[in-house]
Amino acid sequence: MLSEKSTAVVRATLPAVGAAVTDITPVFYRKMFAAHPELLRDLFNRGNQANGTQSRALAGSIAAFATLLLERPDERPDRMLARIAHKHAALGITAEQYTIVHRHLFEAIAEVLGDALDAEAAAAWDEVYWLMAGALIAMEARLYAGAGLVDGDVWRPWRVVGRLPETPEVATFMLRPADGGPVPPFRPGQYVSVRVTLPDGARQIRQYSLSCAPDGDDRWISVKRLAGDPAGEVSNWLHENVREGDVLTVGAPFGDVVLDDGDGPVLLASAGIGCTPMVSMLSYLAATGSTRPVTVVHGDRSERAHAFREQTDLLVGKLPEAVAHVWYEHPEGPWPAERTGYVDLSGVEVPEDVRAYLCGPLPFMRSVRSRLLARGVPASRVHYESFGPDLGIDG
Repeated sequence: MLSEKSTAVVRATLPAVGAAVTDITPVFYRKMFAAHPELLRDLFNRGNQANGTQSRALAGSIAAFATLLLERPDERPDRMLARIAHKHAALGITAEQYTIVHRHLFEAIAEVLGDALDAEAAAAWDEVYWLMAGALIAMEARLYAGAGLVDGDVWRPWRVVGRLPETPEVATFMLRPADGGPVPPFRPGQYVSVRVTLPDGARQIRQYSLSCAPDGDDRWISVKRLAGDPAGEVSNWLHENVREGDVLTVGAPFGDVVLDDGDGPVLLASAGIGCTPMVSMLSYLAATGSTRPVTVVHGDRSERAHAFREQTDLLVGKLPEAVAHVWYEHPEGPWPAERTGYVDLSGVEVPEDVRAYLCGPLPFMRSVRSRLLARGVPASRVHYESFGPDLGIDG
């Protein structure tokens, strides 16, 4: 809880800080990477730094946390911070790194705001930072302990025991621990980090949803080759360089968007490569003989681009109360087009007590979420997984 004195100061200065936060975060990253170039080279996603999404995500999280402290001072911030904590744990973030962030963030705040931020205001925002950092450090410590790991020690060698082409752009890598150790459990919907050394010497990390059921000796990740500027450095490197028998450095599974243990209706809505956590959830439901009502909704460019189309049909067929709805922007064989264009829930039955899981591009998730809310599904029952920095889907 923010102190009474700091609450008044933060409330008074929040408009100024909020207006400047998108200017502060780029300065912060510039300062931090100048002092610690290894962080950009070996930890932070260079693509997200280049396109600015990491800065926008950081700005949004700071503003949201400060607003929560002011508007709901008695509410624990766990739900808001859980996604960040899982992402940090997947990267092996440690408590010491929060001190590095603090130093350069407050240097950036001072540089951007200048005399507009006096000593009293700086102290109040310092309190905000350490409340947020302290909560994250505690949550991440619990995640490490729950996984049986020493803080930050998440990495193990995993051998590629198979590589399966799903589409011309998507390949599944079947992984098994190369150190002979146990296969860590995971919950359907979680992801792992993969760390690779690129040709320029940088060790870059990306997260990939696990696309298998949480049993057996293997763990599968399904990776899409990414074009664009910048292109997907790690994803494309995996496609071009990794074959059966190779060894990858893979982190422990984390992620807070996981299939619940209830028996109520479920909606699994995805677009593009967002189908990866959904096929894991479907695989689990089929493997456990679930009788839950399950609605699968997926949108893609075409049948050719749709990963796991045949597997999804097979899994849906194994579930007595499951149905699938698929949209293609540009239909082509071998499957007939069920629906053409973008996903549209207007003709899909959605129970009010459904629990929905969304994964795909932000515009897709925002559209599906708004449709669900309009149809009476509570926001607390709509969960989403975002590949990359979390920019939110409610705005």
